[in-house]
Amino acid sequence: MKDIKFYKLAVFVNALVPLALVGWDWRRGQLGANPLDFVTRTTGTLTLVFLLLTLAVTPLRKWTGAQWLVRLRRMLGLYAFFYGSLHLLCYVWFDKWFALGAVAEDVARRQFILAGFLAFVSMVPLAVTSTDGMIKRLGGRRWQKLHRLTYLAAAAGVLHYYLLVKADVRKPLAFAAVLAVLLGYRAYVARTKHSAPLSLKPR
Repeated sequence: MKDIKFYKLAVFVNALVPLALVGWDWRRGQLGANPLDFVTRTTGTLTLVFLLLTLAVTPLRKWTGAQWLVRLRRMLGLYAFFYGSLHLLCYVWFDKWFALGAVAEDVARRQFILAGFLAFVSMVPLAVTSTDGMIKRLGGRRWQKLHRLTYLAAAAGVLHYYLLVKADVRKPLAFAAVLAVLLGYRAYVARTKHSAPLSLKPR
């Protein structure tokens, strides 16, 4: 197995770079007219980026033959949860000032908040069961089924972004296109696996 300590370190450091840059610009007062909105949107975008990177590991591994890529997937997924948690915290703190009743009302009445909440809730069991111990406890097959929640989290996150944007929907549609390719690839592979044995039968 390829020694990927360097690659893990590179992912760990580079995944924190956007947050460091936001903090630096915040300190210098260069986040625009509404810095709180900027931070909220940036953390949301980073959540989607890392969710899609997590989903991209499997096709990249199969296309390139680089089996070691799978060892980066856990870190990418945890960064998606990390930025998703920051995104939720920004909303609960800056927009609602920790008024949980108002948050619950938003979830019930506003579609884009509901979609975002669904995306975050879907990521919670993924983060909780990301350890080797939980994989052994659940068993490989059950663990894999549970982690299909990544598809739901990504789809709900893209929908949240699309419903949030009122005018220029190019970015959420770009995320939707990438997600469609990644999920379409999985659907194709699953269909191929189920149909392959039939093609071997003599006519």
